[in-house]
Amino acid sequence: MINKPLFKSFTILAFLFSAAPCLTASASSPSEPTTAAQQLVLTSSAKTPTTLRLLYWNIQNGMWDGQTDDYKRFTDWVAAQDPDICVWCEGQKNYATNSASAERETEAECLSRWKRLAARYGHANIYLSAHRDNYPQVITSKYPVEVIKRLTGQPSDTIVAHGASWSVLKIAKKRINIVTLHTWPQSYAYGIPTSDRQASTKRHGGDSTRTAELQYICNNTILTHPNAKDELWMMMGDFNARSPLDNDTYKLDENSSVFWVHNYILAHTPYVDIVKKQYPGTFLTTTGHKSRIDFIYATAPLYQLVKNVQVISDSYTTPVRDPQNLSNFWHPSDHRPIIVDFMLK
Repeated sequence: MINKPLFKSFTILAFLFSAAPCLTASASSPSEPTTAAQQLVLTSSAKTPTTLRLLYWNIQNGMWDGQTDDYKRFTDWVAAQDPDICVWCEGQKNYATNSASAERETEAECLSRWKRLAARYGHANIYLSAHRDNYPQVITSKYPVEVIKRLTGQPSDTIVAHGASWSVLKIAKKRINIVTLHTWPQSYAYGIPTSDRQASTKRHGGDSTRTAELQYICNNTILTHPNAKDELWMMMGDFNARSPLDNDTYKLDENSSVFWVHNYILAHTPYVDIVKKQYPGTFLTTTGHKSRIDFIYATAPLYQLVKNVQVISDSYTTPVRDPQNLSNFWHPSDHRPIIVDFMLK
C-alpha cells in the first residue's frame, strides 16, 4: 500500500449512464455527448485538493474472484489505497461464482452493484462506458466527472468492441482529459467467422483490428484538439498489445505486428508512456505472465505532475491461476493494478 494525504469530502455528483447499444442496434455518434440517466447531488465544503491518486486495473469479468465474499477483500484493498479516481476494465459481471458458466448482469444491475461497492471506498460518482459485448470500463471517482464522448465505433468505419470513453475531470483549476479503452483481445480480426479465424490470425487480423480501434479512438479524442500537446490528457486501459519500448525483454522483430498499436501512439500522438518514463530500462509485467499490455499514457504537461508510479504486486493483487483451471480465470485478476500520484500544485 502507498500512503498519501487524505482529503475531506466535497461536492459530489453521482452519474449513472446506460451503455451503448448492442451490435444489432445502431451505435450513437461519437460526436454526441452522453446524457445522465440518473443524477444524485450531495454538497459539502472542502479544501482544494493538492494531489490526485489514480488507480487503474483490469479486474477480469467484473472482479469474478470477489463474488465469493461480496467483494469485501477487493473493496477493503481499494479503500486502503485511498484513490481519488478509479478506472476498472471489464467492469461488468459475466460468470457465475466459482464457475465458468455464463451469468451476465444487466447494465442496471452493474451500475447498482458499483454504486454499492464504490461507496465502501468513498466514491459517489459512477460511470459505465459504452460497449458492445459486456466488457465496459467503469469509472468511479470522489470528484464529478463530465462525459464528453462514448465510443463504440461505426460499422461503416471501425468497430470498437469493448468500447471507449472520453471524460473530463475538473479539479484544482485544472481540466484533465481522461480516455479509457480496452482493445480487441483475440488473435483474429473482429467479426471473422469461426471457419476463417485461423487464416485471419496468420494475416495478423487481431493486431490490425486493435490498431484500427486505437486510431479511431485517438481520432475522436486527443487528435480533435490541435493544441493537445499543451493540455492535460491521459489515456489508459488494456491495450492487448506490446510496446516496442519493451523489446529489450521481448526480443522480437522490430517490425512485428504486435507493436503496431503502440507504434501508432508514439508516432502520431503527444502521449508518453508513464510507466516506461518512470522506469527506463526496467520491465514491469502487468499480467499473470511476463507481458506488459496495460498502459497509462499522458501528455507532457500532465506527466510533469507525476510524483509516483507503481505497478502493484502485493499479497492480494499478485495474479494466481485458478486452481480448478477454469477458463482463463485468475485470482483476484489476470492483470495487476497501476497507481499514479499527481501533484496538482
